[in-house]
Amino acid sequence: MCNGVVQCCLLKTFVVEFVVVWCVVCVVCCWIPKGLSGPPGTGKTSIGRSIARALNREFFRFSVGGLSDVAEIKGHRRTYIGAMPGKIIQGLKSTNTFNPLVLIDEIDKLGKGYQGDPASALLELLDPSQNDSFVDHYLDTPVDLSQVLFICTANVLETIPGPLLDRMEVIQLSGYDTPEKIEITRRYLEPRAREDTGLIPGEQNVPPTLELTDGAISDLIRWYCREAGVRNLQKQIQKIYRKMALKVVRGMNGDGTEEASGSYKVDEERLSELLGKPPFTSDRLYEEGTPPGVVMGLAWTSMGGASLYIECSAHHEYGERKDTGGIGGSGGVLAVGLWLLVVLFMLLW
Repeated sequence: MCNGVVQCCLLKTFVVEFVVVWCVVCVVCCWIPKGLSGPPGTGKTSIGRSIARALNREFFRFSVGGLSDVAEIKGHRRTYIGAMPGKIIQGLKSTNTFNPLVLIDEIDKLGKGYQGDPASALLELLDPSQNDSFVDHYLDTPVDLSQVLFICTANVLETIPGPLLDRMEVIQLSGYDTPEKIEITRRYLEPRAREDTGLIPGEQNVPPTLELTDGAISDLIRWYCREAGVRNLQKQIQKIYRKMALKVVRGMNGDGTEEASGSYKVDEERLSELLGKPPFTSDRLYEEGTPPGVVMGLAWTSMGGASLYIECSAHHEYGERKDTGGIGGSGGVLAVGLWLLVVLFMLLW
């Protein structure tokens, strides 16, 4: 079973369990906060919005990436000039309800400074046995947050403090394979790109032959967007439709040089014309197997994974013979580190 199907089943089960409990007891108390962990672009924030829409709850999101002030969580005391309540109380005020879905984004990038430790302040907020009497410094009175549904997002779990991670039920979002990315493109990315560029099918002055073929999407995923998520894929699709919108406008003004029939169809051959040379040209560095002195390894990062090749060579230096590529030696460690940096740079790029 594909990873995306398993992830969707877990999220669907979570929503169904929540609805069933709410229907039975008419109130949901002491619900364990959920933590969505996965590479960038896997739709963690979008999943939070979808869960709020499925549960018919108001949605409030705030990011704690780089946050180093406890007052952003607990609020300022009213004795200070410019005092304000914390983000949670501001969220209750903006949503005008006591049971919204609050998405705490980038919880793995919390800061820590002389103004306190926000991770420690979040312990009371995310603990189901304590947040029924959460005290904001600005209000200075207990606030019941037991009806609030908290969802946290993170890219990696290693940087989250242990006590904070212990208060969350983690759901791993490992990424999407090619068939899942094609389906996501057809259902969400392509319609949004068409709407953003004004190329909605059936509208006036939109050519009926304008389309993005399945082969073009497959090549786009394989040779341009090798990533765990779909963020880079979304950027490339928007770039394609921006260029096609320019062609449509030039054709309306009589500046187009192509014929009208079939000129707006984007297939595999036109990707290089619209997006340039693909950054990936082959699945393997050595098509016919690795030569002597080269072994193949696997690299794992929070952005996904890739294969790498470790080469061994012998050379003479100052009358001594030295070997490189040994896993146990410093030269091998340096070689592996350099390869990991190269692979990470390629994934991020």
